[in-house]
Amino acid sequence: MNPDLYKLQPYPFQRLRDLFAGTVPNPEYAPINLSIGEPKHPTPALISSALAENLSGLATYPTTIGSARLRETISGWIAQRYQVPAPNPDTEIIPVNGSREALFAFAQIVVDSSLPQPVVISPNPFYQIYEGAALLAGAEPYFLNTLPGNDFSMALDAVPESVLQRTQLLYVCSPGNPSGKVLSIEQWKEIFAFSDRYGFVIAADECYSEIYFDEADPPLGALQAARLLGRDYSRLVVFSSLSKRSNVPGMRSGFVAGDAKLLEKFLLYRTYHGCAMNPAVQAASITAWQDEVHVVENRRLYAEKFAAVTPLLQDVLDVQMPDAAFYLWAYTGQADTEFALKLYREYNVTVLPGSFLAREAHGVNPGQGFIRIALVASLAECVEAAERIHQLCVAS
Repeated sequence: MNPDLYKLQPYPFQRLRDLFAGTVPNPEYAPINLSIGEPKHPTPALISSALAENLSGLATYPTTIGSARLRETISGWIAQRYQVPAPNPDTEIIPVNGSREALFAFAQIVVDSSLPQPVVISPNPFYQIYEGAALLAGAEPYFLNTLPGNDFSMALDAVPESVLQRTQLLYVCSPGNPSGKVLSIEQWKEIFAFSDRYGFVIAADECYSEIYFDEADPPLGALQAARLLGRDYSRLVVFSSLSKRSNVPGMRSGFVAGDAKLLEKFLLYRTYHGCAMNPAVQAASITAWQDEVHVVENRRLYAEKFAAVTPLLQDVLDVQMPDAAFYLWAYTGQADTEFALKLYREYNVTVLPGSFLAREAHGVNPGQGFIRIALVASLAECVEAAERIHQLCVAS
């Protein structure tokens, strides 16, 4: 067996199941699960129809690079969404089966484990895939704590020089999971400066980019930041997905875009790995990327939930509206695991303890005391859950 497999820690939701093992939730309350970031809004009919209408594509092997039409559609979407020149669909875009598998696989082509003690830097708290990707690529994860005191930003200037010199890959998540923090142009300028100095690659996870609250002010993207700063896409690759944007998590469809030299090697890796996208999914993805009406409606539904829930929770928890994404990152003032367990046992509401999303680093677990609340259920359920959380806090 690959010995690096033994370095992988249990996934947060396995830890949640272990925490709840043997606990019977209060049967007086209907269960409400806000622990996992799985969209629950209905899949738009135009996407479902496109999928069904293209099932004949199952009779052919898909190419790893995807259809030219899908790549051209994604290129056009990037140009329109971020107001940048359209990326070259032949060299700067690869369709992928959701951002998760691509974020993991990308580290396998970037990290050179023949060099001494390679490092992959990740935010902390973080999406667990970053850590697993680093470990199985033969690298050492280095965690940068993102805390309220530093506005949930990654302070690269706090990383020791000896670590930066060994860093080969930096994972960035904007809008952030779990904080919802969107990086500013000044923060991107700093990240690019460190990449230029030390030569590491930037993997920009943007799977939450289309969940925001002001139609006139969408979140800044990494490709957009590069262009605004007069840069090309050297050492930069972004990862995006339809899962949250279009409520199709089961379709497993997204893309990577950016540095053509890196994507050339990534395509080679994926050809051997066997990651080609289902032809019917490709056709449905084209339909999804071409339509913004359903995305605007999706944002409206999330905005409605945040507007109703946030004030209720602010009475009892330290929580603020995020810049974007669909999470509330709430400080409880007590052990997050105990809070989550009491909430589940007494009120049948499931949230995720923040410490499960982080690692202890630099003397602290930055998720300790926080809970992540995913506002993915219906408006009525989200409000009901908030009211139960309010009751728990008042009773405590």
